[in-house]
Order: sequence, then structure tokens, then C-alpha cells
Amino acid sequence: MQRKMAGRMAATALLAAGTLTAMAAPATANTAAAPENEAPERATTMMQAMQRDLGLTHAQAEQRIADEAEARDIADRVKGMLGNGFGGFHYKAESGDLVVGVTDRAQFDEVRSTGAVPRLVDDSRADLESASSTLDAHAQQAPESVTGWYVDSASNSVVMTTGFGTADEAERFVESSGASTDAVRVVESGEQPRTYADVIGGQRYTINGSTICSTGFSVSGGFVTAGHCGSPGDSTNSPSGSFAGSSFPGDDYAYVETGSDDTPRPLVDTHDGSTRTVQGSQSAPVGSSVCRSGQTTGWHCGTVEAKNQTVSYPSGTVSGLTRTDVCAEPGDSGGSFISGNQAQGMTSGGSGDCTYGGTTYFQPVNEALSAYGLSLVTG
Repeated sequence: MQRKMAGRMAATALLAAGTLTAMAAPATANTAAAPENEAPERATTMMQAMQRDLGLTHAQAEQRIADEAEARDIADRVKGMLGNGFGGFHYKAESGDLVVGVTDRAQFDEVRSTGAVPRLVDDSRADLESASSTLDAHAQQAPESVTGWYVDSASNSVVMTTGFGTADEAERFVESSGASTDAVRVVESGEQPRTYADVIGGQRYTINGSTICSTGFSVSGGFVTAGHCGSPGDSTNSPSGSFAGSSFPGDDYAYVETGSDDTPRPLVDTHDGSTRTVQGSQSAPVGSSVCRSGQTTGWHCGTVEAKNQTVSYPSGTVSGLTRTDVCAEPGDSGGSFISGNQAQGMTSGGSGDCTYGGTTYFQPVNEALSAYGLSLVTG
């Protein structure tokens, strides 16, 4: 087996955190209808945001949403079919295919029967998850230069991101952790992840009268948001309530229980007078499009790059996040990530900004729902 850790890569440098500090002005309603294929600077609908950020026409965006819905259904079926030979899957946007990794060619026909495309890989998903879990167990020993790691189905490896010129240090950490060095690929990157708390966010609410974060998704009795926004017992205003549960670091989710005067609705705010209806929380495969809502930067879209990312923030390490190339800025923390009409998660943190681009992570919503026994409000 090829030693993956030896194959370093230098990722495209991102703008250093903090370079752009100006707040975005509140959005104003735009009543003029945009042409079908126009991608406006300030998107008012999810379709416009996908056109702008993914470089699609209106028809292409519609087709991609339909293809990804079919890929999600195939992904749900194929996961349990392959046993120990399952090597993960990812969505390939250019062809509209769900690519499924398998460690045994004998299972190719089984994969094809679902409508997916098989690909021979060295490591099973279970082996990669095991390597990632080993790194998680030693996260406190990771050097400061290491900004995180995640299981990457497309490259069939665990990708570890580290600062430029620090790959040797990262590789020594991998070796000392006991994780399989064959499974880990070190990537030098300019990422500087941070949480998006303590500034004005998307559909905002206030914690203890001072800190401001964004609402994620409505659930029975309240809403879910980012865990770093508050601790159990902290009070909230607009909507009024209190943190009934919160987990950070380790995870980054929280449940805010609201009062009887607040009515949870199955909507995501686009910040220009319209909303997106949430119909479920089916997880989108790697490679799928995903859009994020936040008052600071409005609607922005991109692609799911990896699942189960571990991120080392200055305030603590969080595992199980989803990595995207959607941009975000301070003020978007806790806000909604949605793919099609399916809730995906709540903004955790990231690097870069919406002028130069960046990487943003979200906490999967289903983990939060399961942790607190909550029901997503759908329409």
C-alpha cells in the first residue's frame, strides 16, 4: 500500500483571519425580479445563490438539486450493503453520479445495481474512521500548527491540515499517536479556523444580554444552534428562552428552549424578505451543493468537501464536523446549512471570508437532534 502521509500537498492560501473587519450592512428588500440566469451579488433565493456561488444557470441549479436528491437516496441504500468492503462515497457534480469506494472488485456489480459508480480503494471507511478516531484520542497532544483532520472519501484518506512549512511536525504527531500513517495525508494550508461567536450573526438572538449568535433550525420547543454560543442555564432574548443543553468543545451543538410566546417554524431566513422551507434532515453526500444563511453575508453556496472533520480551534477541539467551501464571516455562527430542502447543520467556524473565499465547518444537525431527543420542525 502506498504511504499516503508521504504525499504532502500545499493547499491554496486563504486570507488570514481578521484582515477584513468591517461588518456587512443589514440587507434591504429587493422587489425587482432577477433574470432567470442572473447571479446577483446579493442573492435573494437559494437558486440565485447557487447560480452565483457555483457558476450555474437556473436550469443547471435545478438539475443539480434533483440529481443530489437521487444521490442521497442511493447513499442511504448502499451504506449497509457492502459490509467491511465499504470505502465511503462522494457525489461527483460534473457527472451527477454517486461514486462509491469498495475494497473488493467483486462488489462492483452490487454497487452498480443501485445506480452508483464503483471505485476500487485501498482502505475501507471503517479503517479511515479508526485512524481519525485515534487522532481524536490524542487531539490534546497535536501541535498548534495542526488545524484539523477529516476522512476524505474522494482521496480515500484521512487528510490532516497544518500550517505552511510544518508538515514534518504534523507527521511526527501522526506517528506518535499510533494512527496508521498509510491512511493519513498531510496537507499544508493557510487555514486559521475560529468560531463565529460574540458578533452580530444571522437570524440573531442574544445570550445573557450581550453575546449574539444565530438561530440554526426550529425544533419542537425551541431551536438548535452552535454549542460555543452558550452554556446550560444561559438566557436568551429574541427569541426568549434558555440553553437547555450545550456541548463545546468536543461537539458544537446546543438546544435553546423557548417560551410559549415564540412559535418555531420550518423556515430558513434568506434575509431579503423570503424564506426556505425545511422538509427534513437527510444528510447530503460529499460533493453535494450546500447553502448557508447568515445576516452578515446573506445566502452563500458551495460544496460539501468532507464529513467527520476534526477541527482544532483556539478555544478547543471539535470532532464530527462537516467541511465545506462555503464562505462565512464573524456573525454567522450557529446559522443554518441546508442542501435542497434538507437541513444539514449549524455553522461552527472556519477561515477566510466572503471576499476572498474560505473554508467553513458545520455541526451536523442530526447529531444534535439525537443528543437531546428533539424533533425537527418541518413544512
